[in-house]
Amino acid sequence: MSNIIEVDKLTFGYTAEPILYDIGFSVRQGDFAAIIGSNGTGKSTLLKLLLGELIPKIGSIRLLDEDIRHFKGWSQIGYVPQNAVQTAAGFPATAEEIVSANLYAQVGLLCPIRKKHMEQARQALALVGMQDYAKSMIGNLSGGQQQRVMLARVLVNSPKLMLLDEPTTGVDASAAQSLYELLAKLNREKGLTIVMVTHDIVHASGYVSRTLCLEQGSVVELDRVQIAHELSHKHKHPQHNELTADGQGESKFER
Repeated sequence: MSNIIEVDKLTFGYTAEPILYDIGFSVRQGDFAAIIGSNGTGKSTLLKLLLGELIPKIGSIRLLDEDIRHFKGWSQIGYVPQNAVQTAAGFPATAEEIVSANLYAQVGLLCPIRKKHMEQARQALALVGMQDYAKSMIGNLSGGQQQRVMLARVLVNSPKLMLLDEPTTGVDASAAQSLYELLAKLNREKGLTIVMVTHDIVHASGYVSRTLCLEQGSVVELDRVQIAHELSHKHKHPQHNELTADGQGESKFER
């Protein structure tokens, strides 16, 4: 199984004090990974680095086996931002229009949307269970439905990797669970690699295959026992002997 993301010895800060320090991890093809951590630990910064919005000064990032500084295959990377639902609600457009608009790389910025492109949009909406709402105005949909449309907007380009920033923000508990189930299905049945920043690890942990925790500039990969420990300690990384004293196994620190 090949790596979709490879981060090696990455250090980054907006000032002289780094937010992320000498971190390294990889995401394999087919992973469904959650990135967790308390506020201010660098989760959004890490996501911006993976999106190429920030450039690492120390260390490296590789996407699809290519250095991010030279990466050109951005159409293979899908991104759903944290404020996707709020943004979607402001569009005076139907669900299928919002989804088809993301085909600009195929259509051309000033070219009209054709029938085949609308069909692609409807197929993407079907993947997220929103085919019956293709003609609905996005502002008339619930928060959970709007988030599904924004997922379809990404899926219409058949990405190899999907990055999500707090995808359950602005939706209720029932819609959040439904969204996790949908993401797990896309991961399982379509082989879509997913990396999701979330605060909702209590519920998300039942669906993701890997959990990475950011704290004090470091990355720790957690198993289920460690997830419970992290949550009870508000993401404060335990000392190595705290996790091994009861025979639960070694901590997976990545420095």
